[in-house]
Amino acid sequence: MANFIFIAGYVVIGLLLQRSRQFPQNTGQILNAYVIYVALPAVVLQKIPSLTFGKELLYPALMPWLLLLLTVPVILALAKWLNWSRLTTGAMLIVVPLGNTSFVGFPMIEAFFGTEGIPYALLYDQLGSFFILSIYATIVAAIYSHEPGTSAQRPSAGAIAWRIAKFPPFVALVIAFAARGFNYPEVLSQFIDSLAITLVPVIMVAVGFQLKFRLPQEDRAPLYWALGLKLVATPLVALAVLYGFGLEQLAVQVTIMEAAMPAMISAGALAIMAGLAPTLSAAIVGYGVILCFVTLPLWYALIQFLVTI
Repeated sequence: MANFIFIAGYVVIGLLLQRSRQFPQNTGQILNAYVIYVALPAVVLQKIPSLTFGKELLYPALMPWLLLLLTVPVILALAKWLNWSRLTTGAMLIVVPLGNTSFVGFPMIEAFFGTEGIPYALLYDQLGSFFILSIYATIVAAIYSHEPGTSAQRPSAGAIAWRIAKFPPFVALVIAFAARGFNYPEVLSQFIDSLAITLVPVIMVAVGFQLKFRLPQEDRAPLYWALGLKLVATPLVALAVLYGFGLEQLAVQVTIMEAAMPAMISAGALAIMAGLAPTLSAAIVGYGVILCFVTLPLWYALIQFLVTI
């Protein structure tokens, strides 16, 4: 559970730096750029080559994709109904479907279920969250973002393909798949590990730096919807879908808990880097991490109650 203390510490550091005159206003964007161009590709290179595609339980592997398919139409409908801006809609499409299934997910799963639950959490994270971030979120960012000083018109299919092709985490994903079956040289492996470990501290400091407790009026309603969808509706859907498969199964319980995780830090970084409602994106990630300390134990208690009846 020390990871949660670390998260809080990183966010506090970001909040303190926000008040310091030694750090310019764009410090958060610079830290986000480091994450996108260095730390996140290192994590992809670290995780993907170790994947083993054996016959595994499908619950944690398929649930993230099912939730993505269900969440996107809801967000688009809300955007039309509530008249959200293009940038807000893009941010919601990136941040809400993706959960923090690793840094928050792994220690939480171990705390609730012990080490026996970690393999299912790894399956959910590696076959779901990371692929969705690298492919789906990249496409959304390309469609909804706009370059400074240019029009906000939707880019052409060729422009989208080019953005995807040159997006560092996507490039790293291609390289990682190509490297499957090969072992990195020891020095290279240690170098990649040393970069990957910087992901969470850097981005959580960036989140803290950009976290505003007094949000603009136009960001408040999307924030409430995002937190409600991510921390309440998403796990409720997972529970409803998997209820008939037997809640006593550890794989089912872990899958539901992973679906209840707050928004992914890296997804927030991608949205912020793409200029998609940065204040809102940071708030969804930051407030989600804080609230999950309350919501996750409640979901765990509900699952255990349903198992006993």
